[in-house]
Amino acid sequence: MIKEADLIALKDQLEGELQFDLLTKSLYATDASVYRRIPTAVAFPHNISDLKKIIFFANEYNCGLIPRTAGTSLAGQCVGDGIVVDVSKYFTKIISLDKRKKTVVVEPGVIRDDLNLFLKPYGLFFGPNTSTSNRCMIGGMVGNNSSGTTSIQYGVTRDKVLELQTILSDGSAVTFSNISREDFDQKRVQNTLEGKIYKTIFEELSSKNVQKRIEDSFPKPDIHRRNTGYAIDELIKSNIFSDQEDEFNMCDLLSGSEGTLAFTTEITLQLDELPPKESLMVASHFNSIEDCLNAVEPVMKHSLFTCEMMDKTILDCTKNNVEQLKNRFFIKDDPQAILMLELRADDLMSLEKQKIALLSTLENSELTYANPILLGNEINQALELRKAGLGLLGNIVGDKKAVACIEDTAVALPDLANYISEFSDLMKKYDQQAVYYAHAGAGELHLRPILDLKKKEDLVLFKKITDDVATLVKKYKGSMSGEHGDGIVRAAYIPFMIGEENYDLLKRIKEVFDPNGIFNPGKIVDAYAMDEQLRYEIDREEPQIETLLDFTDSLGILRAAEKCNGSGDCRKSVEAGGTMCPSYRATKNEKDTTRGRANALREVLTNNANSNKFNQKELKEVFDLCISCKGCSSECPSNVDVATLKAEFEYQYQKENGTSIRTKLFAYNNKLNNIGRIIPGVTNFFFKNTLTSGIIKSTLGIAKERDLPLLSKQSLRKWCANNLKSLQPENPLRTVYFFIDEFTDHLDTTIGVDALELLTSLGYEVRIVNHKESGRTFISKGLLKQAKALANYNVDIFGNLISEEIPLIGLEPSAILTFRDEYLRLADEKESAQKLSKQVFLIDEFLKSEIELGNITPDQFTKEKKVIKLHGHCHQKALSTIHTTFVYLNLPKNFTVTIIPSGCCGMAGSFGYEKEHYDVSLQIGEQTLFPAVRKASETTIIAAVGTSCRHQIKDGTKRIALHPISILKKALL
Repeated sequence: MIKEADLIALKDQLEGELQFDLLTKSLYATDASVYRRIPTAVAFPHNISDLKKIIFFANEYNCGLIPRTAGTSLAGQCVGDGIVVDVSKYFTKIISLDKRKKTVVVEPGVIRDDLNLFLKPYGLFFGPNTSTSNRCMIGGMVGNNSSGTTSIQYGVTRDKVLELQTILSDGSAVTFSNISREDFDQKRVQNTLEGKIYKTIFEELSSKNVQKRIEDSFPKPDIHRRNTGYAIDELIKSNIFSDQEDEFNMCDLLSGSEGTLAFTTEITLQLDELPPKESLMVASHFNSIEDCLNAVEPVMKHSLFTCEMMDKTILDCTKNNVEQLKNRFFIKDDPQAILMLELRADDLMSLEKQKIALLSTLENSELTYANPILLGNEINQALELRKAGLGLLGNIVGDKKAVACIEDTAVALPDLANYISEFSDLMKKYDQQAVYYAHAGAGELHLRPILDLKKKEDLVLFKKITDDVATLVKKYKGSMSGEHGDGIVRAAYIPFMIGEENYDLLKRIKEVFDPNGIFNPGKIVDAYAMDEQLRYEIDREEPQIETLLDFTDSLGILRAAEKCNGSGDCRKSVEAGGTMCPSYRATKNEKDTTRGRANALREVLTNNANSNKFNQKELKEVFDLCISCKGCSSECPSNVDVATLKAEFEYQYQKENGTSIRTKLFAYNNKLNNIGRIIPGVTNFFFKNTLTSGIIKSTLGIAKERDLPLLSKQSLRKWCANNLKSLQPENPLRTVYFFIDEFTDHLDTTIGVDALELLTSLGYEVRIVNHKESGRTFISKGLLKQAKALANYNVDIFGNLISEEIPLIGLEPSAILTFRDEYLRLADEKESAQKLSKQVFLIDEFLKSEIELGNITPDQFTKEKKVIKLHGHCHQKALSTIHTTFVYLNLPKNFTVTIIPSGCCGMAGSFGYEKEHYDVSLQIGEQTLFPAVRKASETTIIAAVGTSCRHQIKDGTKRIALHPISILKKALL
């Protein structure tokens, strides 16, 4: 039994970190699988010395070590009862590149896509490509022997691993690579653990009878994706055990071993030259799953680089995902399945010949009803749609989910159609409509039953279905695990799949590598039960949780948190683009991910006995660095909207713990500005004066480095009262209502004036009514009752004014977009709020639509040359699109506009002003935005839609950013 004092002693020895608080252990209790096992502790080793100390500790205390990188395992490889060893924080170096040999040496925490970004200038890349490639790490890919969409051309991870530097269970550092027969013989007589390993391997595999038994019992060799148990079927192909010329390499065994044999510290990979530059994709549409599968073998006779399948269930999930809607452009009608077939060639003529031949095969098959051709970035969009599919399954509302248990089966291509036919019959027996998500060209289909694992009867089905599928896979001599690994969910089936004698052989190999069983116990051999210690307690009484925000679209806030299936999209790096989880990108801490926050909320709401379940300090900690950027609401495939979860948490937490003065001041910012506007000059003096502003900042906990925002000379409302009537056009093109948000009203009046003058000059009648502020500051600070009152008032006042002909438009994304987002959860009149939300637009959206209608033309603007770099607001990117701004800024003929591929600026309203968040705020800005602004020439105009963004750019780079509307208004002739 490990005591806390023992863990403290280990912690003191490490240069890295060891955490064993309840929050951290809860965050690492799950991965992307259905399992939940609370670990003893979580280690973040800083170097090899730390790893050795952790291994010695594990041996002394008989404690398991669970290796982990991104934690995206679907089979439960990354959960266990011992110490989770997370190498994703410090083991992240690309050590060396040999361009001549086309090899690279990396640490296990290097992200796959980041590696390929590094390799691209050299014309090289690492081929295996999982759906999680923008956050999965090379160590995890080796552990799982990952494959992905490219395997039909470039093979699986095992094919690319040349050398592994490892630490064995006795703490010895050993390098495994190709070795000659002579070297093999020398090693197996050495009196070391390494020597014992080679000796055991030789003794176990030398017998021709054993080799025949392995060949007869393991999956068919032409199934390239096969990870059932340890790859002893690969070892017997070497020159040690056969007449083959291939040298023996223990890496073949370690690849796919799920960290159960050794701990890897460095990986040498064989690289490939970049694929041929010319490409196209045929997206074949089918009216049935059967037609789709029958088409696979004929099309695979062509030299395809991708042969991927999505079924209707996956495609339907994408209809409700903001980020993926734009990627559905190629979908024709309502297909039951789509095959994405990618061709590549060095020149267009060769590519055209391949296309004609492939289309001929498809047409002659008479199986497909549409074959749109995708080119350029359209291919990436289609692949992104496919990649998102796994996470999108989490969008199924309620407790029934597409469960990962049988989703990794692979059979030989000639067996595919028959296998699926029998599989479909099996699913009908259980009244299941399976989800088909497939690497069809590799004979692997991700087949998922829809089950409610909170219920005992469905847990029984979980095992029964897996039992029956295992029998079916064995009938076709397939692999129960193609690329996702055995983990917990499939390891118990290994004896059945390969036979008890072969399984006993695997156990003896495990025993010699790891005599005390410290490396990832419960996986591959001596497996945990596949139907125990799941994420949810069986037949539990569901917690009843009252919330102020309306979560009925998820059947309550708990299920809104449970939508997170652990796929880890929130862990993608800055280089991967997007916005989601800017604070994680700064800290690299799991608690600062969407997944971490959703997991923590789920744990607390499920297991907390408090009358107010939100009253938990761990929740305060995980939500502390959430900057409510809204990136997760669109970029998370499961649409886990942590900003909304945080708003509810803050409201509930403050009911028990009170609201700080600073929180109230930020929340009531609009009222305070109204008071300050009585004598704006005096207010601004106090805000600008070093002494008085210093006192204000110190008293309120505002970062001393920040400038306090100054009031405009007059409010926008007052300006409108004095000037708007005289600006109205005589024969307007259209009429719009303009929303005067609380930021533009007091702080950015000139921008509001520019917007109104632009609209009226372009021929639009602009109407203003006496509405309330948006409530954004109240929402972000958890003062939801105040926000609700504002939402009700604004919905009521605009409900009868706004229509398709007369929309409501606004300037500040975080304010105007509340009508499309939070108001739907706040307003009492749901129907009115929903109807109104469809006619509320950012001014950017309105201008783009008018340009498309021909109501606004380039002739109305200057021909002067301008170069503009544009940064988008997070809420705009999440709930709308920065493309609308890009369109209208490009209207003047000689404007050259570039969108900065930045995530969040880091200011996020009050977040960047709070002294405890200031450093993280700047770290976020430094990820992409600040460097891009600094690189811009002095003559380049920096444009930013959000008021917070413009303040952050000024503080972080000393450059003044303009609102795009002001730029366009100035460009008017």
